[in-house]
Amino acid sequence: MKRIGIIVAYDGTRYNGWQIQPNGTTIQGILNETLSDLLEEPIEVMGASRTDAGVHALGNVAVFDTNSRMPGEKISYALNQRLPEDIRIQLSEEVEPDFHPRYCDSEKTYVYRILNRHFPVPTERLYSYFYHYKLDVSKMREAASYVIGQHDFASFCGAGAQVKSTIRTITALTVDRDNDMVTIRVSGTGFLYNMVRILAGTLIEIGNEQYPPERMKEILDACSREAAGPTAPAHGLTLVGISYD
Repeated sequence: MKRIGIIVAYDGTRYNGWQIQPNGTTIQGILNETLSDLLEEPIEVMGASRTDAGVHALGNVAVFDTNSRMPGEKISYALNQRLPEDIRIQLSEEVEPDFHPRYCDSEKTYVYRILNRHFPVPTERLYSYFYHYKLDVSKMREAASYVIGQHDFASFCGAGAQVKSTIRTITALTVDRDNDMVTIRVSGTGFLYNMVRILAGTLIEIGNEQYPPERMKEILDACSREAAGPTAPAHGLTLVGISYD
């Protein structure tokens, strides 16, 4: 028995998220089925990030155990020939038997893209959130500075989340504009359910001058979901990558 680690990229548009669900097609379900067929044994993939329905990924990390004699680095090539075009393995290799991508110390990086212009662009509709009101990126940056570090992010936790603690550490949060595209890039050692999308929704409200940037600190201190902005749509969010110590 050996453990194989894979880096998975996917377009989340037509999937009900990463995690297997009773009704709906998921990334984990497709990987389990395809790997089981390829390796001719039951395979259960364990992922680092359970992305929501519609969220994309360039570098989600997962592992599975197998008795197959196929070299770990060859599995990616064989698997990509069988997977649908919107899921692709970027790397496969044998890893330590006790490595679990969710429980080992890591830093995740997400990007949220906002198309900020008068009219939508059809080719961006699946990979960015169209927002036609003017956004002041300088105010969004100022608000973002309050979030960096270790805080209680209860205000940015989606309803129904079952966690022991809502304290998380954000290591970096930047907001940049390139012509009509505003990009929020956030890195941290862990995230709550819908946390990045709620951060994005809150930054959008501040960028639209509904609130001053210092309101972000008040929202953090409130420790209440009602204090923060809306949950931004899933299709603007991409898990860029995960790095491990």
